[in-house]
Formats: sequence, structure tokens, C-alpha cells
Amino acid sequence: MPVSSRQLNPLNYYRLPWNMADNAITWLEPTTKCNMSCEGCYRENDPQGDRPLEDVIRELEQIKKIRRTGGISIAGGEPLIYPHIVELVRYVAAQGWKPIIISNGMCLTPELVRALRKAGLVAFTVHVDSHQQRPEWAGKNETELNELRLHLAKIIHDAGKGRISCGFNATIYPDTLKDIPMLTRWCQEHMDLVHTMVYILFRQARVEPQFDYFVDGRPMDPAEAAHLRYLPENPAAHRDIMSQEVVDLIREVAPQYEPCAFLNSNQDPMAVKWLLGVRAGGPDEILGYMDGRFVEMVQMLHHLIFGTYMAYSRPGLTKITQALFPLALINKGMFNVLRNWLKRPSRWLKRVHMQSMMIIQPPDILKDGRQAMCDGCPDSMYYGGRMIWKCRLDEIQKFGDFIQCFPKGEAMKSTGSKES
Repeated sequence: MPVSSRQLNPLNYYRLPWNMADNAITWLEPTTKCNMSCEGCYRENDPQGDRPLEDVIRELEQIKKIRRTGGISIAGGEPLIYPHIVELVRYVAAQGWKPIIISNGMCLTPELVRALRKAGLVAFTVHVDSHQQRPEWAGKNETELNELRLHLAKIIHDAGKGRISCGFNATIYPDTLKDIPMLTRWCQEHMDLVHTMVYILFRQARVEPQFDYFVDGRPMDPAEAAHLRYLPENPAAHRDIMSQEVVDLIREVAPQYEPCAFLNSNQDPMAVKWLLGVRAGGPDEILGYMDGRFVEMVQMLHHLIFGTYMAYSRPGLTKITQALFPLALINKGMFNVLRNWLKRPSRWLKRVHMQSMMIIQPPDILKDGRQAMCDGCPDSMYYGGRMIWKCRLDEIQKFGDFIQCFPKGEAMKSTGSKES
């Protein structure tokens, strides 16, 4: 069967129950200051962007009032250069939330990891890709950057005493799409150190001549948007990458790969905006993939016991797959893993790991102008008294609200018909 013939079908996956009011994680930016410039970044680098810790804590208190959340993704900017990062992690942990740091890893040191572990850090997600302006790694391709990824993963594992989850983000561009099979294989080779791999599909907004643009009902000159971070310099050369393309490439090295859960868009229940796959095995062999029912059990049990949905876990939980084998009695995904494990006596004394792979397909502009955003986005942040998509904060800061687009003349016709 050709790899490309297996089309994504969300009806076969578990729709993650995350929503704006009750979510696995919530985004927090204590700083917009950064020590690097990345092509795919949507946040302006402000050298004076460090916020007082008291202001950040007040924001967390507001989040607590309007959103049940399991963890706080501490990002930026670069959070490891935030002067109060250890105190912030300690505060987040004291509230019963899981502190998660989203970092470029440039300032990652054993000493800092040890301090963060003692403060209660649960997870690191380190963003590494070849479109970053990373000192000493300029011009390196994705394969060459695996040396850096492994170095950072070892620091997190060793200094964290194996108690801090390690994940990697990579923004995928048209020229690095071909590297998906290599990255997928590399993650498997290091399942003992790397617990999550996230492929973020590059997106840039485009000012299209067939649309009229509005902000809060006010007509807007498209030229006003020229300074948004996510407008391309050369729109003709830009191409949106879709989740199906990434899945097809993953299957080149993992033919049995099958997603198990997803988030749809707010415009299309069948769209796959966050697409999750979970595999079990070891560096030498994958024994199988978890199915939607497995993820559903995990989410429901976690919410029943802890009151929140689950997105990150301590590494110890990903290393006890054998302890979950009794679930094979009621779960097909685990049954397949157990069956393959029993067929291979050479693996009986080896640890079976679980590893997550996530594909994130950011906002899409539909032909009729609707903006397909992630529905129930876990990367929502608190701003101006409400929860917003953090990837579009730039619009609110510059224009007071999100930009909307409509086919030429349609919005005026609608307004005119209502007035008449």
C-alpha cells in the first residue's frame, strides 16, 4: 500500500477534551527579551522586556480565576534569561501546576537545571531548528543540529536526575520538510532521553488582494499590517505545509505510524490542528502505537483523580510501559504492543519507553476569509482580561484586536442589507 494512500481521518482519533476554560496547559510570558533571532518567531524581541515578578504572579492569579489548567508553559522571549525564573518556577509548582519551560536552550547549564529541578520543574521543551540565528551553529543543517539536541537532552537528564521531561520543538519550513524522516528516526534512537518531539509547521500571514480587512468593525488599510512579525517578505515564495505531508514523511521510516488524538480548528471539526501520536518501544524497535481509547482513558482518569487534563508527565511514567500491559485486556493499542513484546524474548529484560510526537498546524486563512484557529488551544495566554491565542498577540498590541478578513465587498454588502 502506498504511504500516501493512508489519509488522515479525525473520526478515527480521540478529540482531546481541552478547551478555553479547562485545559492541560496555559501559556505565560514573563519576558519578551531574547538572546537569539529566529525566522519563525512571532514575538518582537524587547531588550527591556523583563516583567516584574509581582506582575507575572498577578497574571497567574487572574488565570486561576477563569481557567482550570494542569500546567504553565513558561516561555517568552527566552525564559532562561529571565532574572526570576527559579522563583517563578517555584511559585507555579506551589500552586499545584506543572511548571514547563519553553526555551532555545542557549543558557541551559547543569547548575541551572539542578536549581530548576529543586524548584519543581516538570519539563523542558527546547526549540532547535536550522532557521534560528544560533551562535556557533550558523549554517548547520537539521542533521548536524542533532549533536546539539543530544547534548541538551543529556544535560536535562543528568542534572535533572531523570526527573525532568525532555522534549524538542522544530519549526518545519519548505526546505526542511525533507528532514522529517531523519528527525523521527533520531527521536526513536534516543527514546531514553527524549520524551516528546513537536513539529511546528511554518505559517506566515499574507495580505491577499481578494480580501477586505477589518479590526473591531473598522475598515483597515492592509498596509497597516506591514509591521506584523508574521508577514512574509516574499509572499510568492511562501507555501503552507499541511499535517498530511508530515505524516506521510513520518511513515517513510515508521510505516505503522498512526495518530491517536487531535484538536480541530474553530472553523472545521474535521481539521487537524494539533495531531498527537504515541509510540512504545525502544531505540532498536517500535512495538506499536497507542490508539485513541488509550489517550481517552489517560485524559479522563487524570481529570478524575487530579482535576485537570494531562499534557506532560514525569519521565518515570514513560518508562513503566510494562506496568501498563494489563490494559491490553481492554485496549487494542496496548494489546498490540504487548503481543509484539511477547514475540521478542530478547526485549523482555529491556525497558519499554513511550514517546509522543505532535504536529502543530498553526492558523490557516480559508478561501472565504475565515481564520481557522486551534480550537481549545493549550497555548492560550491571558491578556487584557481574556484568554487569547498567543500566536496573535501582536495584532492586539498594535491594533487593539484581531484582524478579520472578508471577500471583497462582502462585509459592506452585509452591513448595507442590515441597515436597509
